[in-house]
Amino acid sequence: MELNGIKPAAGAKHAKRRVGRGIGSGLGKTAGRGHKGQKSRAGGFHKVGFEGGQMPLQRRLPKRGFKSQSLKFNAEVTLAALDKLGLGEVDVLALKQAGLVGQLAKVVKVVKSGELTRAVKLTGVGATAGAKAAIEAAGGSVA
Repeated sequence: MELNGIKPAAGAKHAKRRVGRGIGSGLGKTAGRGHKGQKSRAGGFHKVGFEGGQMPLQRRLPKRGFKSQSLKFNAEVTLAALDKLGLGEVDVLALKQAGLVGQLAKVVKVVKSGELTRAVKLTGVGATAGAKAAIEAAGGSVA
């Protein structure tokens, strides 16, 4: 290889489009802009979404819904899942290791769904009123 033989990769370089340079170039006269209208003029532009004064689509449609960004840090665990887990003491870390809640979860709450047959002690985990009653009835506690 010699310095005078170095070339860019095939297709890496291409000629800039020279508009308005005569009929033979294929881009003479109107220079690829077509005839008349706002887009043919120098400085002729409009905002994205502008529909010529007609009410734009994003304003014609109704506003709807909201998704809280804090939802990804909250998680729920059922009584049935706690029963299947089979641990005496349950905290957020144990639930994450068992795969019952996501790794991002910070606030975990036990909901009353299913049955609990064993005594479970909750630490750092919340519970709904019904779930708390069911845990205490099974001999467990909520801290």
